[in-house]
Amino acid sequence: MSNSITKTIRLLIVDDHTMFREGLIRMLERESDLKVVGQCASSSDALRSVNELEVDVVLLDVDLGGERAIDFVTGAKRCGFQGKVLVVTAGISEQEAVQLIQAGVAGILHKQNATEVLCNAIRQVASGEACLERAYLGPLFRSVARSQSPRPIKLTERDKSVLRFTLQGLSNKEIAERLGVSEAAVKASLRQVFGKLSVRTRAQAVKVALEQYRDQL
Repeated sequence: MSNSITKTIRLLIVDDHTMFREGLIRMLERESDLKVVGQCASSSDALRSVNELEVDVVLLDVDLGGERAIDFVTGAKRCGFQGKVLVVTAGISEQEAVQLIQAGVAGILHKQNATEVLCNAIRQVASGEACLERAYLGPLFRSVARSQSPRPIKLTERDKSVLRFTLQGLSNKEIAERLGVSEAAVKASLRQVFGKLSVRTRAQAVKVALEQYRDQL
């Protein structure tokens, strides 16, 4: 495909260091398919400009003085920004990197990379691909694994009592007598327990209780 029909990628640079912005603009001007349409020093300024300038990719620093990159990312999402965000940073913690990825940034690139690497990363995210430094793959995978792990459910003393009697095969009426409450109260407690265990029947509740909550009973 010739350069004459290659789509120009419109860029917004958001960085609180003027010299870095100006130097980056000079370097990017050499690329025929990349065009810097704006530059900002703060998240608030960038949010006012991003849709107005029809930006395809935002080059975003992490530390913006009194603001952070996440301020722009969440704000841009609320404003309906449809472009991509490529974080370009001198340093970022694993926790903040994962937070930004989960918030929807398309990539994270260190400033010490060569200009050619940055230009390729811009084209990559503009085309819909992700661009992530290898150092953040491990933390991201661990975060996903934690989010997919079943969260422990807190059972109240009433929940535990109802489950114990259910495991013994007692009816709602018998459980009510043991606890000194009404049968309606037992039914309400069972509904609550079923909801916590994500089950619909007594048999399912017994199975889950024995498999996952035996130590609490």
